[in-house]
This record gives sequence, structure tokens and C-alpha cells, in this order.
Amino acid sequence: MSSEKHYAAIRPPPTTHKEDPRARLSEHEQKLYDEVLDHFAKEDYSLPKIEKGQLTDDEKFWLSRECLLRYLRAVKWKNAHAAIHRLEATLSWRRQFGLYDVVSASHVEPEAVTGKEILYGYDVKGKPAFYMIPSRQNTNEATRQIQYAVWMLERSIDLMEPGVENIALLINFADRAKNPSIGTARAVLNILQDHYPERLGLALIINVPFLVNAFFKIIMPFVDPVTREKVKFNPQVLKDGLFTPDMLMKEWWEGDHDFEYVHEKYWGDLVGLCEERVTKWKKAWREQGANVGQSEWAYKSGKAAAEDGAEGEFDDDKKEEKVTVTEAPAVVVEPPVVSEPPKKAAEPEAQPEKPVDGQLSEPSKKDAEPELEKPADSETSESTKRQNTGGNAGQTEGNTAAQSGPSTVAVSGAGAVSGGGGGGDAAAAAAGGDGGGE
Repeated sequence: MSSEKHYAAIRPPPTTHKEDPRARLSEHEQKLYDEVLDHFAKEDYSLPKIEKGQLTDDEKFWLSRECLLRYLRAVKWKNAHAAIHRLEATLSWRRQFGLYDVVSASHVEPEAVTGKEILYGYDVKGKPAFYMIPSRQNTNEATRQIQYAVWMLERSIDLMEPGVENIALLINFADRAKNPSIGTARAVLNILQDHYPERLGLALIINVPFLVNAFFKIIMPFVDPVTREKVKFNPQVLKDGLFTPDMLMKEWWEGDHDFEYVHEKYWGDLVGLCEERVTKWKKAWREQGANVGQSEWAYKSGKAAAEDGAEGEFDDDKKEEKVTVTEAPAVVVEPPVVSEPPKKAAEPEAQPEKPVDGQLSEPSKKDAEPELEKPADSETSESTKRQNTGGNAGQTEGNTAAQSGPSTVAVSGAGAVSGGGGGGDAAAAAAGGDGGGE
């Protein structure tokens, strides 16, 4: 173990994928994908109910093949219309939120000075490690806290190598911190659920406070088994083979790197690294045609995308990970597994699909649903009605325990994502409790 101090983000390691993991689709999947692609690829396409709704280059770049497939998986391959509806809601939200202008590195930098959210290292499958340290909360402005959390999530995406689509959250509740605003926590949750489907691959949570632990104890029986497999309490990260020591922080996580957050050394380096990677990708994207539906695999790796339509397994993340978990006394209680979580009475049942490891699931259905998103059939999503802060929590319906399953990973104390501390308010926020705007 090296005693050398580390201050900068680790550069992404080469992809572990030898070929495009999303190249092969079944006949049914290919048909739905073609419908979605044709919808957005029309020369006269314009976002509905939006002035100047023609797609910008940034929006066409975002609408990659992998992006379209993520939204199709998010709606469980139910139909093309459901995926189109959600994609258009996200396109509108990205404009309203200011991702292409307002939410810049300089704008969110005041939130970053204490290192409450850090991108550092990658798991064994190449997922960027997103550290959250709620005790380092340093601000009270909810709007910018939310913008910062989203900005950091976007940067984690910039660090994904070809074939990687998920992040690994490492949340450390050590050191008592101020409880977050319920409103802020719920706003972040809504954004993650609505606009970042299929993005959470793993959540490692340590030093869980009593109240947050109590929340997990209540909610976990209602969470889909595929989602539960992604949430690890007090894991033995190295022993379980989730990370290698050279990709992990020494403090609390027992890695080799003695990382110290010094803002002046970390921030500019991260911003420059991400800008360099995206600039290179966009150049390749333009050279390959600058079209909707271009393959991230192609413009990131410089390799042509494989032929579509062949049936078969498309992601080695489907392999089940066997992970042991060390339970801390009076901190982590393993909840019983419920084979079939309750469903909303008014929600139609979606067609099942095979669960895919590395993705999140919707607890109100039997089938695997990606974490960080609302139920697959939610074609009446409130996302387009929310303000730039992610929505008024006071207007958000309270979720039942069964509906809150995906939120357990995304916020696991909720405020961790937005920079707040974990506590009772956080647990209530994730459970859909009233009080405060997120």
C-alpha cells in the first residue's frame, strides 16, 4: 500500500468489453428500437409543445443508440410510444434545467469545495465510483445543491468507457451531519427516476445511521430482488471482488490510495478531463455522420458498431455477483425477501423482460426495473411540469413503501446525493413523506 498522497481523479481504465455489449437485439427489441429511432430521426422532427423544438447537436448527440435502448429497457420493452414519451420528457427537462447553459462547472463550484461528492476510481467492470460524504455538507441553497448533484452525475457519465453505462455509488454516513431538506432529497430522487434510467449499477453503503437503517429495514422487503442485489450494506469491497485496491480510497474503504480532497488540485483536473473526453467523442460523432441513434461504442472506441438484429445475451453484467455482506450490530438488519412486491391498483402490468444485472428495478412489478426511475408505465410523468430545481415536492404525491423501492439506492439517505447528511428526514423523503419541497 502506497503512502503517497493522491489529489486528482483516476483516469478511466480500458474497457473490459471486447465487443459492443448492446449490439445484439431480439427481433421484438429491434422492431421497437427502429420505431423509436425513426421517430426522432425524421428531418422535420420537433419537440412537442416546445418553441424552437428542433433538436440541437447536443441533443442529437445525447440521443445515442445506447440512450434509446436504456429508455426502452426502462419501460420493459412494452411499446415504442412509452419510450418516446419518456425520452421527450427528458429532452424537455434537460433544456428547462439548464444542462446546456446554466448548470456549468463555474456555477456549481461553490458546492464542490469541501469534497462532499467525489468521482474517484472504477469498479472491476469499469463503472465510475461516485463517492458521497454527507458530513461535508457546506451550503443551504437547495437549488444549487440539486444542480451540483446532477452536474456530478453528468461528469460520471463522461468518465464511462465504451460499453459502460452504470455508476457505482459509495456512500459513507460516518460523522454526524445536518439532515437534508426533504424537499431537496425528493427533487433529486425525482430527477434520477425520471431522467437517468438504467444508470445505477451498484450501491455500497457504510456507517448507516440508526434512522436510515430503520427505513431500509422497512422498505427492503418490498424492493425487487434484482434491485436488492445491487444494494450492499457494510460490504467487504475488496474481498467480494467489487473493486481492486488500486481503484479505491484508503480511508474507510481500505483501498491503496491515500486520497485527500484539495479543491484546487481536484476540481480543475476533473473538469478538464471530462471536457477533453467529450470533445474527442463529439468530433468522432460528427465524422461518423452526426445522426440520432449513433452508437456510443462506435464514437468512443473508433470501431464500427456490430450488425443489429442478432438474438442473444448482450451484457456480461447479467452474470450474478456473489457478494458477502458484513452486518454491523444494531446497524444493518437483513430484511426478509418478498417474492412479489405489491402493485399499484391503477397501473397496468408491463410485459416482463429478463432482469439485467447492473440495472435497477421497480419494486411495484415482478420484473426487473432499472433503479433511478419511476414505474415503467408512468406515461403521465410529472417531469415536464417541474421547475428547474426538479419539481415542487409539495405537489408530489406521497409514495407508499412499495413504490419507494428504487429510491433506496439512489438516495440511501436521500441527502447524500444532494450533499446533505443522512437521517430521519432523509429516510422519510425517500419514503415519500410530506413536509418540505424537494
